[in-house]
Amino acid sequence: MAVQPARHIGIAIERPFAEAYEFLAEPANFPQWASGLGRSFEPAGGLDWRAETPMGPMTLRFSARNQHGVLDHSVMPENGAPMHNPMRLLANGDGCELVFTLYRRAAVSEEEFERDAAWVASDLEKLKALLEGRSGLRA
Repeated sequence: MAVQPARHIGIAIERPFAEAYEFLAEPANFPQWASGLGRSFEPAGGLDWRAETPMGPMTLRFSARNQHGVLDHSVMPENGAPMHNPMRLLANGDGCELVFTLYRRAAVSEEEFERDAAWVASDLEKLKALLEGRSGLRA
């Protein structure tokens, strides 16, 4: 497979790394900010969850908790190739930086890719507001 074009979309979050990571490492919290993951978000065993997404029912597989800020997840349609979504949380002073890598798949037009990038950026803004507005943040 050829190297896919990618865009790294990041946002600074004024929240300690450990608190932000605890929130982000809990898949049940994703629907609060990640609108692309849809609704009916339910555990499916292990690291897998099921959701009704804008593209239909999908299985989502999340990274296991780790010390490195890795928050990757794969979106797996019932019929089709999985879409891997790398996401990293990095300590940055008293806060942190979240970086999401958006890959442009072969069938996606430049317009669709730009729209997807804007959607991810909007979701990250929502996450930032959520995390920075919470006191005593809990997963």
